[in-house]
Amino acid sequence: MNEKKRLTDFASCAGCAAKVAAGGISAILKHLPVSDDPNLLVGTATHDDAGIYMISPDLAMVQTVDFFPPTVDDPFVYGQVAAANALSDVYAMGGTPKTALNLFAFPEKEADPDWLGAILDGGADRMRAARCIVLGGHSVRDAEIKFGYAVTGFVHPERFLTNAGAKPGDLLVLTKPLGTGFVTTAAKKLQCPAETLAAACASMVALNEETSRQALEAGAHAMTDVTGFGLAGHGLEMADGSGVTLRLRLASLPAFPGVEDLIRNKFQTRASTSNRAYVNDSLRFESDPDPIRAELLFDAQTSGGLLIAVPAGRERQIDGVVIGDVLPKGDVSLLIT
Repeated sequence: MNEKKRLTDFASCAGCAAKVAAGGISAILKHLPVSDDPNLLVGTATHDDAGIYMISPDLAMVQTVDFFPPTVDDPFVYGQVAAANALSDVYAMGGTPKTALNLFAFPEKEADPDWLGAILDGGADRMRAARCIVLGGHSVRDAEIKFGYAVTGFVHPERFLTNAGAKPGDLLVLTKPLGTGFVTTAAKKLQCPAETLAAACASMVALNEETSRQALEAGAHAMTDVTGFGLAGHGLEMADGSGVTLRLRLASLPAFPGVEDLIRNKFQTRASTSNRAYVNDSLRFESDPDPIRAELLFDAQTSGGLLIAVPAGRERQIDGVVIGDVLPKGDVSLLIT
């Protein structure tokens, strides 16, 4: 008798770890047309989380799109994670999501048809929580399952955040633990402790709405969400976009309970290797690092937290962990202590 397939059997690489490697993205971006439209406030120059286009002096549109293969075997949770992840790009710019379109790839004959409805229901649950209206969407047949959203939001043209405004003296706050890549890889192999998987799922489905609002109220200078390129990859983009050096403290990095054991057991995604290569020439360890803790820098996150550069003294206004600070530009973009 054939064993019944699981949802993650239809994913060769789970969640945001399936993204094209950061180096490959840089090559792709070179082929995108450059616009001189003065209403384009944020484009692709700094590898930001979303684009921003000014509609009027008081209103700008935030646009993003994000989809990926299954992270977990529960279709409802997978839908929730995909929605929270797509919404996060708008929150990372300080915007408010308003409308969304489903993007769905599904193997009609091979996969359980009940999954489709459960995935859509999970996504709709998070969209309702964000008060974001789903207008419809598009689906295609594919050998792998993929799901996500194109999301449109709004922000004031003079009150948005990018990843390019960090200033020397700022503290760096991370709003969610690290380790979802290790967790989902181990879960796919049925070797993840239940409590570790539950903690990661609770984090992945949580919206970044409240911490985005807190960052704006705290006068944050820069913000980005931490997803497929890992903390180091997205930190590098913030450092280079801002013309500064980020100093990160390994001992301060938050991780899900049990993740260090998963690292010891080699449950890395393939993105860990490409993420490490992406930052290799721009990163320096001050001393020999704990190799287990160091892996947290490169782990691809799915629906991860926000990395926020906030003036010192205001970090307590944000629900998160201080993981480092911002220095004047040095010989490297990332300094790990």
